[in-house]
Amino acid sequence: MAQLKITLVKSTIGAIPKHKKTVQALGLGKLNSTVIQQDNVAIRGMVNQVSHLVKVEEI
Repeated sequence: MAQLKITLVKSTIGAIPKHKKTVQALGLGKLNSTVIQQDNVAIRGMVNQVSHLVKVEEI
């Protein structure tokens, strides 16, 4: 199954609380932190919600 490499490229300071919680639920904390997640509908939906804050690469 495919995987996604998700990197936080923009700070969550000033973001709405729902987006902050979504970033935290993805496993991202500090700026430029990176996580590997399975490519599924739930993760894609989370990434779409905070697409202005993250960079996504398919592995």
